[in-house]
Amino acid sequence: MKSKDDMNVIFMGKRHGQSRAIPLNGALLGGLAVLALAILAAAMWAGYQMAVSQFEARQPGKSELVAEWKAKLESQQAEVARVREDVEDQIDALTLRLGQIQGRLLRLDALGQRFVESGMVTSDEFNFDKPAAVGGPEEDTLPGDSYTAPELTDMINQLERQINDREKQLRLLDKVASRKKLEDELYVQGRPITWGWLSSKYGYRSDPFTGKRTWHAGVDLAGKEGSDIIAVAAGVVTWASERYGYGNLVAIDHGDGLVTRYAHAKTIKVNVGDVVQKGQVVALMGSTGRSTGPHVHFEVIRNGKSENPVKYIQRASR
Repeated sequence: MKSKDDMNVIFMGKRHGQSRAIPLNGALLGGLAVLALAILAAAMWAGYQMAVSQFEARQPGKSELVAEWKAKLESQQAEVARVREDVEDQIDALTLRLGQIQGRLLRLDALGQRFVESGMVTSDEFNFDKPAAVGGPEEDTLPGDSYTAPELTDMINQLERQINDREKQLRLLDKVASRKKLEDELYVQGRPITWGWLSSKYGYRSDPFTGKRTWHAGVDLAGKEGSDIIAVAAGVVTWASERYGYGNLVAIDHGDGLVTRYAHAKTIKVNVGDVVQKGQVVALMGSTGRSTGPHVHFEVIRNGKSENPVKYIQRASR
């Protein structure tokens, strides 16, 4: 008797259309199911192995990985070398600029030293041989940071602009100081002697030899024979020899039509064409020419006309 779980498999023949039925029970069906699962598992495993093989085939080998990493390393080394070269070039450029700045600062120091030597500023106020005094408390709560290359470049650019401005100002001050010094040198003032007294005024007087009223075109300053006669301003010597009535005479042209004369000298210390400075000794006091004793006859001539030397002597006391 057949159970209701039994199954029949019917096979149809090609000849005479005959068929044959094979009965399948539960055990046989279970076996067929296990066999089908085994075949499916085998197929899946074969597919997995094939996929792994294909993936591994696509991956580079050990030598290829080494070559790839070596190429990357060489590229990075080349980049580092390029960066180092750029940094060295920047350092060289900054060093060159710093050298130029140091040279310009030396010139500024030289100009400043000239102002100190000229007396325009005191050496106690500006000592160019020492660095400027600076300072301040250290902030422990704020750690210091190193400057970056762009920041350092900006600082150098700003320093160069400041130096350019200072150079212009100092050159202008130097010109003004030089012009003032020249004007002071050419400014006729003071007495032509270091010691002595006024023995005869400018204007009409009684002639010391004839007693008659005559014109005296200068002033006489008496003193010790051989004492210094000095130039009252800078100028060029235009006469340095004996002249009738004046004895040994020195004449100095100060420019702008102004000439001074120093007469009756014992000895002349300069020559025609010499450039003399204010206060320089040009002769020694004597009594040569038409003279009654050691003195210097001092004249001031502007544009060919004599002027009273007393007003130029009195300038020194103002």
